[in-house]
Amino acid sequence: MAKKEHVSETPATQFLRKHAVAFSEHPYEYEEHGGTAVSSSALGVPEHDVVKTLVMQDEAAKPLIVLMHGDCKVSTKNLARAIPCKSVEPCKPDVAQRHSGYLVGGTSPFGIRKAMPVYVEESILALDKIYINGGRRGYLVGIDPKVLVDVLKARPVQCALAE
Repeated sequence: MAKKEHVSETPATQFLRKHAVAFSEHPYEYEEHGGTAVSSSALGVPEHDVVKTLVMQDEAAKPLIVLMHGDCKVSTKNLARAIPCKSVEPCKPDVAQRHSGYLVGGTSPFGIRKAMPVYVEESILALDKIYINGGRRGYLVGIDPKVLVDVLKARPVQCALAE
């Protein structure tokens, strides 16, 4: 049997353990700008089940997190309507890192530096299991999507666009 690769703690895994959330660890070979296509392929799971954590901001530059299927994009127009605000746009990588405390490509919604509202694409909650960043590039955790609402208090929204 293959030896399980040890992954050191991250703020995300500390958060999950503190909240007694069951999770599985899935390290993979990180590829710069590879996105969820690389991680889903490495893990052998549908890209739709890999959830990306996106740090965005509203028109007042207030940060927020959007959780989206790996194979979808966020309709910023639909998101702005749903949350309600005038506009939403992605944060620049250095700004996103400052808000979350994570490097872009390793952003997790768990254990973030700054409290910010979390929105989740509603259809994610219908999946049996999701794979979401565990707080480091090349490292996903497998969890029950209900954790997003129960522990993070994520608000369901409909803002997915097929890639």
